[in-house]
Amino acid sequence: MTTADDYATYIASLPRVLAGAAALYRDAEGRVLLVEPNYREGWTLPGGTIESDRDESPRTAARRESAEEIGLDLPLGRLLAVDWVLGPGRPPVVAYVYDGGVLDESQLARVTLQQEELISWRLVEPAELTAYLPASLGLRVQEAYRIAQSGEGAAELENGRRPVTS
Repeated sequence: MTTADDYATYIASLPRVLAGAAALYRDAEGRVLLVEPNYREGWTLPGGTIESDRDESPRTAARRESAEEIGLDLPLGRLLAVDWVLGPGRPPVVAYVYDGGVLDESQLARVTLQQEELISWRLVEPAELTAYLPASLGLRVQEAYRIAQSGEGAAELENGRRPVTS
């Protein structure tokens, strides 16, 4: 018979995976809203860590993070991509990207940055995404954008690319 302590020890022995969620917002011209964090180099989508201590789902996390980071608390559309991202010196990351939709001029005018974490925001042409976003993040956002525009089903990605299937 397994005890609660045995089960807790088993759970503690399992591998760890980090999880994050973000929203892909666009304007009427098709540009993507990016934010510039103050805690690291580069740009990213509004989003962040899924908080397991809150029993938070990826969708809920993406909406919460968007509300905190850019001041827009809007329902999110469909899942666009899930990316399995390997990196040195940290556990793997599962990154979810949801469709934040097309923001109109009044919504863009209401963007309010979370001063504790963000420096600025901007709208970026889809062709320029990889110039602003590092490595697999740029590939992930490009693929999520393509899916949002095409209406295709969500993409399964590995380090920003569709896996090779045989």
